[in-house]
Amino acid sequence: MAEEVSPLFRFPDPNKVSPIFDRSPQLPGSGDITIYGRTLESTLEAVKETQKSRDEATVGKISARRRRTRQGKLLTYPYELKTRTTDYLEIRVIDYSRPSGLTSTPGSRQTSEGTEGFVKVRDSNGNLVPSAESAKRLKDILRVIQLPIPSNVQDGNSVSYEGATLNGLVAAAAGGTQDLIRSLSNISSPSEIYGVLENILKKAGTQIGGDANIAADFVNKYLVSQAVGVLGGNVTPNQLFAREQGVILNPNMELLFNGPTLRQFRFSFKMTPRDNKESVEIAKIINEFKQSMAPKVTNKGGGNLFLKTPNVFELRYRKGTGNHPFLHRFKQCALTDMSVNYTGEGTYASYGDGTPISMIMDLTFKELEPVYDIDYDNVGGVGY
Repeated sequence: MAEEVSPLFRFPDPNKVSPIFDRSPQLPGSGDITIYGRTLESTLEAVKETQKSRDEATVGKISARRRRTRQGKLLTYPYELKTRTTDYLEIRVIDYSRPSGLTSTPGSRQTSEGTEGFVKVRDSNGNLVPSAESAKRLKDILRVIQLPIPSNVQDGNSVSYEGATLNGLVAAAAGGTQDLIRSLSNISSPSEIYGVLENILKKAGTQIGGDANIAADFVNKYLVSQAVGVLGGNVTPNQLFAREQGVILNPNMELLFNGPTLRQFRFSFKMTPRDNKESVEIAKIINEFKQSMAPKVTNKGGGNLFLKTPNVFELRYRKGTGNHPFLHRFKQCALTDMSVNYTGEGTYASYGDGTPISMIMDLTFKELEPVYDIDYDNVGGVGY
């Protein structure tokens, strides 16, 4: 009876068999097809084992560094975040350090570019030089957390301006301040102060091109307003001018620079663990943020006299193994607010080990120093 062969396999004429096929009746199991002396079944198993070994070797090469780092400082979500081929947000947990003096150097709180370089700041001559403070920070990385870039990515820069007034008399009188200070050494009684001040204001009135008596009239009205104020009235010299002459002093209002502001960033991450490893990783990430933003207990001074500043954070948008070429940069940040919603789908549900099936983590960061013009030197993309 002819031997049945699976339709999936087609063999050549037995009389013209290829050297790699052997159906010799003298070999054991003459009814089995053999390849290089192996049965078809054992050959397929060998192929599977070879492919498996190759796959494991490939995965091992790609993730060897990740596994070594994960045992130390790296936390990621998703657990197998493909950081070599995708965009993501990297957050470094840094031990807080103060500059050597009471004030920090503008630009010293830039996010480190990595262990291969230093952050540049300007020296007293205006030249860009490596920052010793930033070099020290590179050694203080406590943890690295990698998360997918959240939705609603945006930045905002603002500075503070404030309207200010300075009438002509006060502006001119400011020029006579030195005269007043010099005259104080010659004053022997309080009554002489009024005379010195009146002379300076008369000079100021002349300097602004008006009648010198205007300055003296202003002083009189100022003293009247102060006297009325003692009785509970609220009258200003301008109100007296307006009631008597229908005029007020020109306030010379102008918008003046008042100072920089600190930027704030808010992120929201929805995390849904898919297996036990990812569940453990999410728990570690949440725990790390909570612990790093908490004040540190210190024995300095004995007892509970002092608390140490919490850890700070360096945020970077990444593309593969480098910084993102377009998105904005961050200064060093403090984590000022954190909240976690453990019912991410609107109702409570958990896996067998108690892990919620969906969580939403909200983080609010605030930069430690303002953004200055020198921060844009040699920075790609849109800058800060």
